[in-house]
Amino acid sequence: MTRFGYTLMTEQSGPKELVGYAVDAEKAGFDFEVSSDHHSPWLVSQGHAPYAWSVLGAVAQATTTVGLMTYVTCPTMRYHPAVVAQKAATMALLSDGRFTLGLGSGENLNEHVIGEGWPAVAVRQDMLEEAVTIIRELHAGELVTWEGQHFRVDSARVWDLPDDGVPIALAVSGEQSVERFAPLGDHLVAVDPDADLVSQWDALHPGGGSRKIGQIPISWGPDEDEAVARAHDQFRWFAGGWKVNADLPTTAGFSGATQFVRPEDVAESIPCGPDLDAIVESVSAYWEAGFTDIALVQVGDELQQRFLDEAAAPLLEKLRAASPS
Repeated sequence: MTRFGYTLMTEQSGPKELVGYAVDAEKAGFDFEVSSDHHSPWLVSQGHAPYAWSVLGAVAQATTTVGLMTYVTCPTMRYHPAVVAQKAATMALLSDGRFTLGLGSGENLNEHVIGEGWPAVAVRQDMLEEAVTIIRELHAGELVTWEGQHFRVDSARVWDLPDDGVPIALAVSGEQSVERFAPLGDHLVAVDPDADLVSQWDALHPGGGSRKIGQIPISWGPDEDEAVARAHDQFRWFAGGWKVNADLPTTAGFSGATQFVRPEDVAESIPCGPDLDAIVESVSAYWEAGFTDIALVQVGDELQQRFLDEAAAPLLEKLRAASPS
């Protein structure tokens, strides 16, 4: 059965609002909730960037059934992998095993803030592989000392660990990254409905049970023109694609890179307006590609509560009726 999730978009809402949305998303019937983990929004008009892990800790106590996940955390620069291992284990305990640690190689926008520069993509992937290995060792509960190419760990142990460990989902974007990271991860994360990625991942996980977790933005609202305008204002950065978005360092950079993106361009890639069937049609590309889990992003804070109160439940009903069971 396809599972549908709600995105806690830390770039467009404050921390207290996000916790409230998380509670209402659970009430509306979402199966899981994912949180972005940023130090900065993409655009100034978004206006927020609370600390995702504090928000998730509060959400773990305010909810009871929904799965929780980072989508995704970079465990290589802002956060040392030993620190990520500790806080992921704590989240798993606070949520009674509902937490999945989503990891990726990061974005310049967030990681440059520590003043260490931004490595080339090949180096970032080397760092991610090493970081995941360290996190796995620490989650085994042993005392870890590590001297690697990119990280050092000196006599570290995670003292509070869940009995069943912490599942790890890894963000991939192509054949080479799947080959490299599928053996290290339990679940796949991808933001494009690419059936080849799914089949390649499954070939390296022959036992099954691996989730394939995608994400899609929507701009629901009663007025289509307003929904398009909101998507253009808040989400036009989305048009750049991952290879561009990963390397831009500031909100000014994203503003400049997207200055020629038109509202109609955004509307072609993001379903906008009140038509729930149109949203279902857009989301269907993910389950047709083999994704098991699909997280929705309702664009903008302005209509977030109204979306949860009015549209979320009927949309979930339509999605479940249309998707594989």
